Amino acid sequence: MKKKLLFSLIGVVVLVVAGFLFFGNSESSAEDMLPKVKVLRGSVTDKALAVGTIEPENEISVKSKVSGVVKKIYADVGEFVKAGQPLLEVKPDPTPLELAEAKRQVQLAELEFENLAKERVRQESMVKKQLISQKEYEDFEKRYQDADVRVKIAKEKLALFESGKVTIGDTEIESIVKAPIDGFVLNRAVEVGDPVTPLSSFQEGTVLMKMANMERLLFKGTVDEIDVGRLKEGMDTEIRVGALPNDTVKGTLRKIWLKAEKKDNATVFPIEILIPKGSDVLLRAGYSANANIIINRKVDVLIIPERLVTFSGDSSLVKVYLSPTSQEERLIKTGLSDAINIEVVEGLKEGDEVLEKPVKKIE
Repeated sequence: MKKKLLFSLIGVVVLVVAGFLFFGNSESSAEDMLPKVKVLRGSVTDKALAVGTIEPENEISVKSKVSGVVKKIYADVGEFVKAGQPLLEVKPDPTPLELAEAKRQVQLAELEFENLAKERVRQESMVKKQLISQKEYEDFEKRYQDADVRVKIAKEKLALFESGKVTIGDTEIESIVKAPIDGFVLNRAVEVGDPVTPLSSFQEGTVLMKMANMERLLFKGTVDEIDVGRLKEGMDTEIRVGALPNDTVKGTLRKIWLKAEKKDNATVFPIEILIPKGSDVLLRAGYSANANIIINRKVDVLIIPERLVTFSGDSSLVKVYLSPTSQEERLIKTGLSDAINIEVVEGLKEGDEVLEKPVKKIE
């Protein structure tokens, strides 16, 4: 009886140990099994990133031709106006001394012209009698005409001071500033009562408003010097606006600067991307945006995540899953990469399963 009991106990122990070893190895094998990724067909895009803003192609500063103060504003920020439509009115505001001097200049010019007009009759009589030469008469005639011009100039200056409106030749100068183009008012730099300096050959003048035709917009930004050597004018772009996260705007790379700039201790090159007319996305001047410039794109090719590939010199290796008990390290030929996915040219076929790299344990 004792021997039977002893043999029974030994058998139970053997079964327990065998079961522990079997299930323990199974659990260990399951834990050691690496995740698998299937080889699929998809697209790979090589692109360069540009950071910048949306700007109108042509932005115009509106200025006045007369000095004074802002009397009335007809158009506000954000409004669309037609060329020739009033934007604001400038009221002439000369000092008392300037107004008095302008009136005095008119009187003096008129007096000089009246005296020369009387003298002209005598000069005409003398030249007919050949008492003076033809050249002397022509010199006098020039003085007479100059005096006539000075009268007109003095009167025009006085008219500008008093009414803010005058016509010089075919050019009409008035105190109402009109829109030079069809477009939107982007901003207004003055309020009613603000002083206005006129635009002239000697001074830039006060910027009253800024206008732009928003039908033609540009993305103006910069790209890193590492990428600029791969870019060419005419490349397609995809623009993502920060304020419109669900929309993508297409564009065309129009200009690449030849000279670099320093920005935040980095060397960058300015670029311009033309946004075609008729975009369905409502864009506003000054929007911050990122542009992906498409350098190369391949569609309907075999791809796998680039993290699965081990690069050794000129070789590219992956571990291919064959069965629960076998795997194979395989040499493959890769193509285009976007730093996330990589094209597989040779060595794998669609549906193959590639093993993830084992995660290194932190000791």
